Amino acid sequence: MRQLMTHLPKKLTQLGTALAAAGAFALTGCATTTAPTTVDTGSFKMPAYEQYQLDNGLTIYLMPQREVPLITVNAVVRAGAVNDTTSGVASMTAQSLLLGANGKSKSDIEQMVDFLGASIGADAGKEGSYIGADFMAKDLDNMLPLLRDVIIAPDFDSAEFDKLRQREMAGLAQAKESPRSVISRYFDKMIFGEHPYGNPSSGTRTSLEELNVSQLRAFHKSYYQPANSAISIVGDFNSQEMKAKVAKLFGDWGASESITPVNLSAQQPSLSASKVLLVNKGDAIETTFLIGGKGISRDNPDYVGLQVVNTILGGRFTSWLNDELRVNAGLTYGARSGFTAYSQGGVFRISTFTKSETTKEAIDLALKTYARLWEKGIDQATLDSAKAYVKGQFPPKFETSGQMAELLADMYVYGFDDRFINDFQAKVDGLTLAETQRLVSSYFPQENLQYVLIGNAEKIAEVAAQYGDVTQVEINEIGFGQ
Repeated sequence: MRQLMTHLPKKLTQLGTALAAAGAFALTGCATTTAPTTVDTGSFKMPAYEQYQLDNGLTIYLMPQREVPLITVNAVVRAGAVNDTTSGVASMTAQSLLLGANGKSKSDIEQMVDFLGASIGADAGKEGSYIGADFMAKDLDNMLPLLRDVIIAPDFDSAEFDKLRQREMAGLAQAKESPRSVISRYFDKMIFGEHPYGNPSSGTRTSLEELNVSQLRAFHKSYYQPANSAISIVGDFNSQEMKAKVAKLFGDWGASESITPVNLSAQQPSLSASKVLLVNKGDAIETTFLIGGKGISRDNPDYVGLQVVNTILGGRFTSWLNDELRVNAGLTYGARSGFTAYSQGGVFRISTFTKSETTKEAIDLALKTYARLWEKGIDQATLDSAKAYVKGQFPPKFETSGQMAELLADMYVYGFDDRFINDFQAKVDGLTLAETQRLVSSYFPQENLQYVLIGNAEKIAEVAAQYGDVTQVEINEIGFGQ
């Protein structure tokens, strides 16, 4: 189921000055008289669906799709790492739903699901907890009651929870052996600090050691409530029959206590200087790094346009970053960039990895390539190519019942609507060179960039110091930075 100092170094001061001084000239100078071209990729609209609420406040999305006899159910609760009282409690609560429910043991649940050839899973992210299942339409009367039980009446078995906790703690240690698996957690912590967006959904070794089933029960009671939840059902079913089943199973789900939402828009830290977090991994032979800053919220009206511009910079194999760092310079196997959007903010980051000995070369080339957005801008042929690519890649992301159920859940959590689908191609087609200039100026962080480097500090500490004030931590330390 279910996913980022003193001022710029002396050598890069010229880059920063050039970016600032060349802004108006470069952004107007990138225009070209080449006529834009539009590639027809066909129309793509949101399939018909119905949204309504039960009397208890539970939001329901029904999307019948009768082509194949499969059903996906995706339940989402507006509670994730941002709501953690102890780091990791949201994720552990979600995972523990499957350890036994309404008298059925973990083994009972697994055997039933396996016998039906179905699947079920649960976990939590930054702002939502997700419980999903895929099964044959004929098994609806078995699987939907099971989902009701695990969502509303989990047992939180202590013995099974202890096993889960040990597995998760071992997984945390293992993840730190692969810097690419954890670097985004260090980056989010660096960008957001003590703000809830800095909370890692995985928790830490210490926080997981402290967790107990009483805390899980308390978290479940506080947030797993009908008015704080939505259920998306996509697949082969009759809407009227499904409404009756949903009302019977979930209509008596009552509120347990009042919910106080976290104010995620408040007290987000400002980035007033470039800083570097150097995470020492003494046995590393390569450096994994992220460069970036603040991003956008998921409901931002420019979300689609930014996907197109980022596709040019680092969102596809033929992007500027991948061309320069991988194809032309041979410094890495891949370089990317992207916006990670939350409901009230987000991050932008450039990511890649390289040999320890080429760390400086790779960082400088990434920065130089990034500066092209301001120094040269985007030409019409490049924009047309990116628009065609983005439109072609879009429909396959929403082909299956599972993908559509996840989309509906995200709409509920992040507050956007089906115009994201219905207006997507029109927004892409309507993107002009002038608009790309505005997007670059408005959203791509240009000053006070933040850096996370994971590698052998003995080999790269002097390099790291060239990009801002350095804070060094050991990768085997608890948590993900300050």
